[in-house]
Amino acid sequence: MKNRIWILWGLLLLKFILQYLLIDPVYELHRDEFLHLDQARHLAWGYTSVPPVTSWISYLIMLLGNSIFWIKIFPALFGALTMLVVWKTIEELKGGWFALTLGAISILFSILLRINTLYQPNSLDILSWTLLYFALVKYISTEKSNWLYWAATIFALGFLNKYNVVFLFLGLIPAILLTKHRQIFRNKHLYSAAALALLLISPNLIWQYQNNFPVIRHLNELAATQLVNVNRADFLKEQLLFFFGSSFVLLAAFVAFTIFPSFRKYRMVGWSFLFTILLFVWFRAKGYYAIGLYPILLAFGAVYLEQILNGKRGKYVQPFLLILPILLFFPMLQIAFPNHTPEEIRQNSKLYQDFGMLRWEDGKEHTLPQDFADMLGWKELAQKVDSAYAQIPEPAQTLILCDNYGQAGAINYYSRNKNIGAVSMNADYINWFRLDKEIKHVILVQEASDDDPTRTKEKPLFETIERTGEITNEFARERGTSIFILKNAKTNINQIISEEIEERKNKP
Repeated sequence: MKNRIWILWGLLLLKFILQYLLIDPVYELHRDEFLHLDQARHLAWGYTSVPPVTSWISYLIMLLGNSIFWIKIFPALFGALTMLVVWKTIEELKGGWFALTLGAISILFSILLRINTLYQPNSLDILSWTLLYFALVKYISTEKSNWLYWAATIFALGFLNKYNVVFLFLGLIPAILLTKHRQIFRNKHLYSAAALALLLISPNLIWQYQNNFPVIRHLNELAATQLVNVNRADFLKEQLLFFFGSSFVLLAAFVAFTIFPSFRKYRMVGWSFLFTILLFVWFRAKGYYAIGLYPILLAFGAVYLEQILNGKRGKYVQPFLLILPILLFFPMLQIAFPNHTPEEIRQNSKLYQDFGMLRWEDGKEHTLPQDFADMLGWKELAQKVDSAYAQIPEPAQTLILCDNYGQAGAINYYSRNKNIGAVSMNADYINWFRLDKEIKHVILVQEASDDDPTRTKEKPLFETIERTGEITNEFARERGTSIFILKNAKTNINQIISEEIEERKNKP
């Protein structure tokens, strides 16, 4: 038992170390991270982009100083906790030291290393899925109804973090009906637990209702601009890569559900995987949406492999299987992480292209993976906006208006002026405009694809318009983004902005 604990603590420590080592210093924060951090300054029960849990964590990060260390510690922590839950699941399935170590290594050397480098809801989402499955395993093995209440609470936490967990819920229903566990629908505690979950998520549902369900508009926009470019075959290919190094453990799990007597009562987990994957394929989901399905399968696969390798000959195979996930994952360390400079990636572009990593959401091939390009150019933008801000004689009456949430969030994070308050008509920023003061000047930040580079729309509204700079980093997704200073308004800018906000909010 003592040796097991040392193995666990050693792997958890390695997890935290790797999360910091796998990001080259040339990269900045990701555009999504800026948005989530800014939510801490606008606490609410819901947002256009995500439910509220991320904002609570961001508020804690802000209290701790908003440093890169604290921003990165939370996704790493959620990844470590996912490993711990898999460990506890293996213990519940009566697995020994080999199963425990194999399960933990399989989690450590997987796509979770990449997911856990970014401060996004995804890390907690995967942990929530794993915890929910763990609660169901505990309920099946103990038949104690208190685990239904734990499952309901975990579902509510997952829902308040990312709506993606609804797919797990939908996949579980037919999975339960296909097994003997359908008798659970006769258990009154199931409905009490469901009521608890509904109560916990109700503040967010009320917020959605009061704000005309922005989640629906967000999903429609996502489907029209991103998911439409998702190829269903590519989705399935990505599933093979996420846990490629431990794919033999996943295969063992499916075999175990079929032929291993001790796992027959847990077949619901296997069916749940199938139905949830089919739902994702049908809706053209992004590949990473399904990652939360895999950690629990690794627990079952590790225990089954330990059972079939318990013989004398099997003892010689076990060390090899513990090393195999590391060896197979090693090539992914070369391409799946921002641990190489943009120039190094360009020189080895064929390798990235072969793995489909240069294909962005727009369906086109680019120089860098999209996530990497989204981590460049932000400091440059903030510095140039600060320079423009310094040229305005009345900064208190100046609005920093950006084309997208990444620009606004990056300026707010990297600017020397922490009260600069950049906003955008994009994402949650549309709700964060301060129109309680007269706006006389505007610093306009526009994407390179701007269809009005000479500012013909704004010329009648201001006395002078000057272009002061642009993002020049050739590898940044925001390359070419321009900064304009619009001075001395000749009309009521507050009213114009207020009307545009209302028009966009009411747009179907």
